[in-house]
Amino acid sequence: MLHTRWLGRVRYSDAQVLQKALFSNTAEEYFLLLEHDNVYTLGVRTDLNNILVDPASVGAEMIRADRGGDVTFHGPGQLVGYPILNVPDEPDRTPKFVFRLEQLIIDVLVELGLTNVGRLQGYPGVWVDPIGENPRKICAIGVKISRNRSMHGFALNVRTDLSMFGHIIPCGIADKPVTSLLNEGIDVSMQEVVDLFVKAGANVFSDGQYSHQGVGFIRQGEVAGQSKQSLEKSETKKAEPAVLSTKVNISKRMSRAGMAIQDSVSISTRKPDWLRAKAKMGPEYRELKVTMRKFSLVTVCEEAGCPNIYECWADGTATFMINGEDCTRACAFCQVKTNHPLALDPEEPSRVANAVKEMNLQFAVVTAVARDDLHDGGAGAFAATIDEIRAVSPGTRVEVLISDCKGDPESLALVFNARPDVLNHNLETVARLQYVVRPSASYARSLGVLARAKQEGLVTKSSLIVGMGETYDELVEALRDLASVGCDIVTIGQYLRPTIHHLPVARWVEPDEFLSLAEVGESCGIGHVEASPMTRSSYHAKSSYGSLSERSSLITT
Repeated sequence: MLHTRWLGRVRYSDAQVLQKALFSNTAEEYFLLLEHDNVYTLGVRTDLNNILVDPASVGAEMIRADRGGDVTFHGPGQLVGYPILNVPDEPDRTPKFVFRLEQLIIDVLVELGLTNVGRLQGYPGVWVDPIGENPRKICAIGVKISRNRSMHGFALNVRTDLSMFGHIIPCGIADKPVTSLLNEGIDVSMQEVVDLFVKAGANVFSDGQYSHQGVGFIRQGEVAGQSKQSLEKSETKKAEPAVLSTKVNISKRMSRAGMAIQDSVSISTRKPDWLRAKAKMGPEYRELKVTMRKFSLVTVCEEAGCPNIYECWADGTATFMINGEDCTRACAFCQVKTNHPLALDPEEPSRVANAVKEMNLQFAVVTAVARDDLHDGGAGAFAATIDEIRAVSPGTRVEVLISDCKGDPESLALVFNARPDVLNHNLETVARLQYVVRPSASYARSLGVLARAKQEGLVTKSSLIVGMGETYDELVEALRDLASVGCDIVTIGQYLRPTIHHLPVARWVEPDEFLSLAEVGESCGIGHVEASPMTRSSYHAKSSYGSLSERSSLITT
């Protein structure tokens, strides 16, 4: 079975780490389709004389890749395909694989109406007018095959800004131009091209058997993974404070994802009995609340309106929320308020650590609001908090639930190097609903964060919220993706709508479905899946870690 994925706009570094994880951690076969932000990539045989300007001067990154070939350009309007497949160990396997890839691209281009395409002797890739007087390259190919697995792939110019190729000698070929579908008179949308590649790729690589998931296509001018505040700043001279998405905006995003508000559960509908948490404000709950106020701390339990607050607090556990109370993002499911945040409190890490010590916690969970206003996304404060807890309570296990830090490797390394016992980053929902549920994030980037943490030898964890409009099959594929990047623990819980301004509940998920999803996740290779209607990201964090510890040699106690 081929797992095809349309990932939308993805930074090259995020796609690179995701590729490597899928290449190394699983035998599953993937065909990733995406666009990149402006970037020049250098193959293993790149001649640096073929780079004619400083890439930064034209708004592009420059990154070394372990593929074959010379320098090339990736950017918006270019479809990049990464087939991560099992390749037979046979003579000339790399040339044969490249030939198959070229034929796949040629067949799609012919179906799109570009008939004068083919191969140019001695030059890998796909060419327009290959035997004429003016052969021009429309698709570059650069692959790597190792341990009978393939990675990297092709870059097809659909509506690419061809002027960006003028700053390099593309693929080291100085006497032959680059072209695009649009430049050749074929005016098609990226979605049309992606749909053809999904079906053609399945026929070529998997006898027509495939499972496809894709992030929603967004309108021109919108960029998935860009924060709400940065979008506002790009549209106005003076940015207004970010606020929670309105019902109108959510409705528009839902419509583009094939969802309709009228098909959702009314906010006045009585919740099923299995979703009713009883308030138990006993002495343990009151004592912990006093401790939090004593140290002037914030908990996500309170800020996010978690239904398990009474159970967890009565058990003497809580999830500390650092870096302030105001989030720079506006996810459609979250009750934490969105606004311009205050400066960080340098004493907060030590206050969290003292609270952990006073509560005599064996397992502490630390999370934070997203801080896209900070150069490190708040990562430094996570590292400081881990260090402070270890200093005053060395026997306490520490789990951190972090944002994506915009995928910045140096920021993420600050947290990784502090060596939390569990590194949690939430995927939240399936690929199709990412833009609806968390428009400032990226499905590929989140998988990449988990993949980076796994590469650093950390125990990784993620969470899915159900009942927001996804299907069961989409959840299965999301679990497969998490397993394929090496995720160790996954939590799955029912979405509860905080207010009428948030995403409506699409359905109440039955308890039996949670049990089924837990079985599916663990059968995919996830070490422990905590799934129930009332489960939240930090619910039963200590016991989940303990369960994984019993099953896995990854954790030493």
